[in-house]
Amino acid sequence: MARRGLRPLAGAALLLLALFSAAALCSAEPEEAASAAEDPLIEQVVGAGADGDELELNAEAHFASFVRRFGKSYRDEDERAHRMSVFKAPILPTDGLPTDFDWREHGAVGPVKNQGSCGSCWSFSTSGALEGAHYLATGKLEVLSEQQMVDCDHECDASDPRSCDAGCNGGLMTTAFSYLEKVGGLESEKDYPYTGSDGTCKFDKSKIVAQVKNFSVVSVDEDQIAANLVKHGPLAIGINAVFMQTYIGGVSCPYICGRHLDHGVLLVGYGSAGYAPIRFKEKPYWIIKNSWGENWGENGYYKICRGPHVKNTCGVDSMVSTVTAIHTSKKE
Repeated sequence: MARRGLRPLAGAALLLLALFSAAALCSAEPEEAASAAEDPLIEQVVGAGADGDELELNAEAHFASFVRRFGKSYRDEDERAHRMSVFKAPILPTDGLPTDFDWREHGAVGPVKNQGSCGSCWSFSTSGALEGAHYLATGKLEVLSEQQMVDCDHECDASDPRSCDAGCNGGLMTTAFSYLEKVGGLESEKDYPYTGSDGTCKFDKSKIVAQVKNFSVVSVDEDQIAANLVKHGPLAIGINAVFMQTYIGGVSCPYICGRHLDHGVLLVGYGSAGYAPIRFKEKPYWIIKNSWGENWGENGYYKICRGPHVKNTCGVDSMVSTVTAIHTSKKE
């Protein structure tokens, strides 16, 4: 799987269109696109070819559909069972969920960051989810390092050895979580600061401040996504970012939006009613933390509509990962 989009696009015309828009999708701010036209496409989530159709909530059926849809194969039943255990999140009860919920109001969300022209949004999505999980596990919000993943994470998908995390050339949030499990965790932003470019790995295990306990993929179901968000903290998600490039505020609710996932972001909350300018009325929405700086959107955040009449807008429900953390004390 090439690291140039979620997957190579079908058709030369679509590929040219994706190449043209890649810089804006990975840049800190849309206006950087002109100066970063040579930036590669990103691969944020498994399977750009997904059309985002509703999948059954049953975990086994969901996994089987994933395997068929993306042509996955496994060496033996043990490997398949392992991938299934990683893939599925337990089905959570959804009764009694809050009408509105925002992790920013509960201390689990770090500051908005700016990825620059580096195609590293996958690492910001990953670090943001782990920041929230670490806060839930320890009561302490650590601002974590994206640069560690950019420099050091070359983890490959078990079912496709060619699909590997590749710094500014893109990556997957799920394989990034696998990398963090293997090496022990993430350093802080202070100890391993962001440079916005690929560099030599300088990982120091003694400086780990947050550690992954486990992670899983949430079913394509809004109630399950909301339940996992409330229980486990901010979620790493993929999205089609085409309408994010011109976003200035309100609830984004396009009538037509592709579900080709090309950007990794952080889901931090949801609301029951916000004004959607294009619809001339209020719509329920997701709250998303982006990595294009505080001057973009609503102080760095994006609202996109949700609900039964606008299901899976821009593929926002198609790839959602949850992570839990264990307590790790930084050595003085």
